[in-house]
Amino acid sequence: MRYSAALVGLAAMAFAKEMARDEARHAELYESGVMHERLMAMKEDQWAQLTAEDVFNAADTTYYEELHFAQCRDGKAIPFRDQPDKFFRCNNINLHHFLAHTDLGSTAGRGSSSWGWVADDGREFAVIAQSDGAAFAEVTTAGKLRYLGRLPQTEGTPTSLWREIRLFNHYIVIGSETYDHHIQIFDLKKLLDIDYKKGPVTFHPKNDLTGFYGNLPDGRAHNVVTNPESGFAYVVGARPRNSTCRSGLIFLDLSDPSNPTSPGCAAGDGYVHDAQCVIYKGPHTKYNGHEICYGYNEDSLTIYDVTDKKFPEVISITSYEGATYTHQGWVTNKEWQNYLILDDELDEQDQRGPAANQKPVTYIWDISNLEKPKQTGYYQGARTANDHNQYVWGNYSYQSNYGDGISIIDLTSIPEDPTGKGVKEVGWFDTYPENDATDGSIAFVSSWSSFGGFPSGHIVINTMERGAFVVKVQNALP
Repeated sequence: MRYSAALVGLAAMAFAKEMARDEARHAELYESGVMHERLMAMKEDQWAQLTAEDVFNAADTTYYEELHFAQCRDGKAIPFRDQPDKFFRCNNINLHHFLAHTDLGSTAGRGSSSWGWVADDGREFAVIAQSDGAAFAEVTTAGKLRYLGRLPQTEGTPTSLWREIRLFNHYIVIGSETYDHHIQIFDLKKLLDIDYKKGPVTFHPKNDLTGFYGNLPDGRAHNVVTNPESGFAYVVGARPRNSTCRSGLIFLDLSDPSNPTSPGCAAGDGYVHDAQCVIYKGPHTKYNGHEICYGYNEDSLTIYDVTDKKFPEVISITSYEGATYTHQGWVTNKEWQNYLILDDELDEQDQRGPAANQKPVTYIWDISNLEKPKQTGYYQGARTANDHNQYVWGNYSYQSNYGDGISIIDLTSIPEDPTGKGVKEVGWFDTYPENDATDGSIAFVSSWSSFGGFPSGHIVINTMERGAFVVKVQNALP
């Protein structure tokens, strides 16, 4: 259905919400760290149970064996034609390849974040975060993962499933929740000369780094984000919360990646769980050319101006109906930043707000006024799941919704109808068959993140218990 501009405008204005944060609730549950510790404990408890059930079992190759091409037909991708009961549910997405974490060099057999890099000659490489390091694989033209080697975690540190990675030009920046890990900076051009026929290369976690930033309070960081346009990376969630930077945005100057330095931090709104930092290009002309960070701060969207690293400013702090654990988000168009989408990791779990029915919710925000952002609507997924990470490539959000796998969402209708009524799913691949009978589940399992930025159209999905999938849209996206 098409809507007139007048009707759409009225609907958006009727829904648009600018909610102040509940400061009493914020102090009790978020500033104190209680809600974050609860979330992490829930995950640890679930993962311990999965380990006891041999789901997290690095030695188990019976279900996690290598998988090859399987076309999505009648809602199923069946890798083995003689085993029709062994399949992955899907819509408009084909399976191209799968390798278990153990096949990607991990001895722990658990995965988390993922990102990609396209070399100058067009070769595509996946970086697959694991609890004991990061695996490197080339994505071939046929969509196969060609395992090249790995960078282990910082020496002497325990394993941690929380390992986050982001690209900075041709470097990968790596942080982890484990103590004394700090920030690794590795030059991906080292992958170009690897002859895979001679076997994978294990790089030294210190000697083969381009740079290392070792000044985090206790070495832990929940996440890292990068902005190559400004030459900076940002460490977020570096605890303890009572440190000087209050677990906010820690600035890393990467103008010389071999010698990262920090000119300061943005501590004004305390703990930042995730963020996206960009050079602003949008309708709020006051900020054009400024470096803006959109912070996902547990119970709010917090927008920062970090142009002056010595004197960063908080522009706005805005909450929303059902805010339970503001997790992550992305602008819908970096070239004209008027809308943003975000997800909440616990609203489905706690059945709050629009997520009371436990279907994953993508909140839509009008950010044309950075000082007064408004939630204008939301999109809700079709199956039971809690959401985790989503990144926008072109006109689409590539969402990792834990046990629901990857969902590709068409965002093109948002400028015309910011209520979200025109947002729709155009592709889906379920990476967790264990909950098929219930059409999903609320659990911290399977898809942690995906990378959909390869020119070839191949998408890499990193899962916690299985390994890495390469999939591709079957029919061209509209």
